[in-house]
Amino acid sequence: MARLTLGGASHGTGFWIVAAVFLTAMAYSTVPTPLYPLYEQRDGFPVSLVTVIYSSYAVGVMLSLYLAGHVSDWLGRRRMLMVAVLISIASAVMFLLWPDLLGLISARLVNGVSIGILSATATAHLGELRAIARPAENPVVATSVAGAANLGGLALGALIGGLCAEFLPDPLVLPHVVFLVLLTAGGMALLSVPETVAGKSAPHRYRPQRLSVPRAHRSIFLVAAFGAFAGFAVFGLFSSLIPTFLAGTFGDRDHLLAGVAVFAIFASAAVGQLALAGAPLRRQLTIAIVSCAVGLTLVAVGAVLPQIALFLGGGIVAGLGVGVLFRGAIGTAVAIAEPGHAGETLALLFLIAYAGPVIPVLAVGIALAFAPPVAVLLVFAAAVLAATVAAGSIMRRHAVT
Repeated sequence: MARLTLGGASHGTGFWIVAAVFLTAMAYSTVPTPLYPLYEQRDGFPVSLVTVIYSSYAVGVMLSLYLAGHVSDWLGRRRMLMVAVLISIASAVMFLLWPDLLGLISARLVNGVSIGILSATATAHLGELRAIARPAENPVVATSVAGAANLGGLALGALIGGLCAEFLPDPLVLPHVVFLVLLTAGGMALLSVPETVAGKSAPHRYRPQRLSVPRAHRSIFLVAAFGAFAGFAVFGLFSSLIPTFLAGTFGDRDHLLAGVAVFAIFASAAVGQLALAGAPLRRQLTIAIVSCAVGLTLVAVGAVLPQIALFLGGGIVAGLGVGVLFRGAIGTAVAIAEPGHAGETLALLFLIAYAGPVIPVLAVGIALAFAPPVAVLLVFAAAVLAATVAAGSIMRRHAVT
């Protein structure tokens, strides 16, 4: 039976509290996606600036992963989760009080900082809480819940943003107020969660994230990280520019459709992770490779015809494949991490993954200023298809089962 601690909650209960806070914070990070056209109308900036706004978020994630994603290994998981939630709350306040383009970019950057700390810390904390609560259970359960909270939150946030944009008043204000309340409640709930990192007898000397992994496992880690990078490039494109492609290629400016589309893609990734959690890794990666290849091909064909159903259906199929690739990458990082350094190894994995939305998405944004959307999308789809299939194939070759 799970043990009680001075924090108040058992390790089993704490596991679900952390998962809920993880999901909530991740959801807030995608709420602005369906709102970007409204920000464009309000401030009059071009489409290329949408990619700058989104990339500022990804840069914030990368900076915090490098500077603080591993700090929970010695300062404690719960403490760093509290810091991440407080920073996310600060970004909500910035959205509300700094309503111009510079404020939007800055708020997204700060929100990215919170997600960078949260991603690695929450994933490590969930694994440790579950191991204490249910020591005989397969670690894949905790990994799957962490992946589902991550991607499920991203899906839910886009849907909420779309609903607010289409049906509710003040869509550039109300979502931030709602999540300000939810994040505050989540931060309070974290106070009862048990800590899983033993206190150090002497102060730990701070250093930024080391860009290294156990030498014996370096090659397989880099392959897994490359798969995460390619997959996040797909997520980055849909998270930042799907409203633009829907309006420019298909003539559809429905904010709810944009939110539903992003929701469906991330939800497909989360469902794929959970549904295939018990399958042998080789089979999972085979499904991931096929899904990425078929899905990205359908996205390209749908854009050329143009057929919105093919385009969105392809995104959903590709999302499933990317989700499975990403879960495999997380599982690989956890498996090869040295004892006491899981947060550091996961921080490096997420650091590489979040580089995926920066350079490719910025490149797409720049290209849109000189080339038609369909041509840009075809080049992007071809490049990412090759990258995801190659990474998945190499990971499958090295898989034990």
